[in-house]
Amino acid sequence: MASYEGQVIGVHSVDEWKDHFQKAIESKKLVVVDFTAAWCGPCRFIAPILADIAKNTTHVIFLKVDVDELKTLAEEFKVEAMPTFLFLKEGKEVDRIVGAKKEDLLAKITKHGTVVA
Repeated sequence: MASYEGQVIGVHSVDEWKDHFQKAIESKKLVVVDFTAAWCGPCRFIAPILADIAKNTTHVIFLKVDVDELKTLAEEFKVEAMPTFLFLKEGKEVDRIVGAKKEDLLAKITKHGTVVA
């Protein structure tokens, strides 16, 4: 599989999710999951900002999940508003942000994204 460093990866099926999730656990990297929706204004606002952050933060995995496309996943993680950003480490949620808050996003990525050698 191609390297996805420096980009936000769109997840379009539960199988894709499981695949990326498993790889993330094995890599021990921080995973930032953007739960989004096509009709969500703040989601469209934050998308290019998230893409920029991903370009400059290659030690973190960024995934994007459309809540209308993968409702079961959104329900599993109790996502109730868009955008919701989940921060996962070794398969466990370590933090979350609800809303398009660039400063909060950067702060949480810095806090949780430290590379463990």
